Amino acid sequence: MSIKAATAAAKVAPRIKVPFHRAAVGEEEAQAVAEVIRSGWLTMGAKTFEFERQFAGYIGCRHAIAVSSCTAALHLSLEAIGLKPGDEVLVPTTTFTATAEVVTYLGGRPVLVDIDPLTLNLDPCDAERKISPRTRAVIPVHFGGQPCDLAEIYALAARRQLRVIEDAAHALPSAYRGSRVGTMAEFTAFSFYATKPLTTGEGGMITTDDDGHARRLRVMRLHGIGQDAWKRYSGEGCWYYEVLEAGFKYNLTDLQAALGIAQLGKCDHLNEARRQIAGRYTAAFRNAAGLDVPATLPDRETSWHLYVLRLHLDRLTIDRNQFLAELAERGVGASVHFIPLHLQPFYQRTYCYRTGDLPRAEHEYRRCLSLPIYPTMTGEEVEQVIHAVLEVADASAQ
Repeated sequence: MSIKAATAAAKVAPRIKVPFHRAAVGEEEAQAVAEVIRSGWLTMGAKTFEFERQFAGYIGCRHAIAVSSCTAALHLSLEAIGLKPGDEVLVPTTTFTATAEVVTYLGGRPVLVDIDPLTLNLDPCDAERKISPRTRAVIPVHFGGQPCDLAEIYALAARRQLRVIEDAAHALPSAYRGSRVGTMAEFTAFSFYATKPLTTGEGGMITTDDDGHARRLRVMRLHGIGQDAWKRYSGEGCWYYEVLEAGFKYNLTDLQAALGIAQLGKCDHLNEARRQIAGRYTAAFRNAAGLDVPATLPDRETSWHLYVLRLHLDRLTIDRNQFLAELAERGVGASVHFIPLHLQPFYQRTYCYRTGDLPRAEHEYRRCLSLPIYPTMTGEEVEQVIHAVLEVADASAQ
C-alpha cells in the first residue's frame, strides 16, 4: 500500500478507543524481568522451577511442567500417552486450530465434534457418536473459561476406555463442582499467551498428578536430555549429559517465568476484575432485544477469559459481521471465537469436512461475538462498550 493510500485508509478507518485486549502487566512484572536480566541467567533455570512449584501449589496438583506454549503442552501430553499414526482423537470443532493440529504432529487424526449450544463446549453425546475402534483420546476445551461437563466426559472416557487431556487454555482459574481445573485430568494444558488470564507473553504449563508422566514430560520438553541443561552450567551439575529420547525444544525461559510468578501472585485479583466486568455486561444486556448473554452454570466457576455475546439474528436487521462493524464505528474493538475447524480449508481438504456437518457449531458461530473483558478496563471503558452494544442492538431491532 502506498503512503497516499494508507493515509486515506486511516481517515476512514474507525478509531478504536476500547481495544479488544490490553495486557494487565505493570511495574511489578518489569522489575521481575529486570531481576532475571541482572542475574545473568536468562533461559530455563531456577526461576522456571520456582514458577512450576508455585503454579502447582496454586492449582492444587502434584506436578506442573512449564513449556513454551499450550500447543506444546497438548503435543507433549499426546506423546506421553503414546499416540500413534492412525489413532483418532475427539476434538470440539469450536476451538483454536492448535487443539486439533497437535494430533497431526504424531500422525493421528482429529475427529471433530459438535458443541453444546448452551456453553459452546464439546457435546459428550455427539462425541460418543464419533467414537470408532481407532479412537484413543478426547480433548475437551473449556471454552471461554467455563468448564466442560466433566462428569459426562469422564463417564464416557471410562465407558469407552479413552484418555482425557483437558485443554485449559482459557481456564485459569476455573473450577468444576468445587475442584479447580488442572486437578482432575491425567493431563491439563494451560496457556500463558499474551491475551490469556495469566500471561508470560508466550508460554504454557502441563499439570498432572502422575510421577511417571511428569518425568517423561520434563525429558521430552528439552530435546530428550536426561539432565536439565541449565544444571550443566551451574554449580549443581557437570558438562556430561545423555539424550534419552528424540525430544522437542519446548522449554520455558526464566525471563518468562519471572513474568508468570508476578502474574500468579495477583491471579485471583485479576479474575475478580473480569468477573465484575462480566456482571456489569450481563446486567445491561440480559433483557435487551436481540441479545443472548453467556450462560453461567451453578456447578462451575469460570475464569471469564471471554465474554461471548450472541445475537438473535431473527430479531435484528443486521448480521454479526455488520454488528461488529457498527461497534468498531463506535470505538469498540470486538472479535469472534472461533471459526469452527470443519469450515477451515485445511480440515475440509484433508479430512473431507463440509459446511453442514456440525450444525450447532455453525449456528452459534454465525451469531457470536466476543466483547472486551480484561482487568485494566476502566469503568468508563466498560460503559462505552455497554452503550455501543445497546445502541447498535436498538438501532437494528426489527
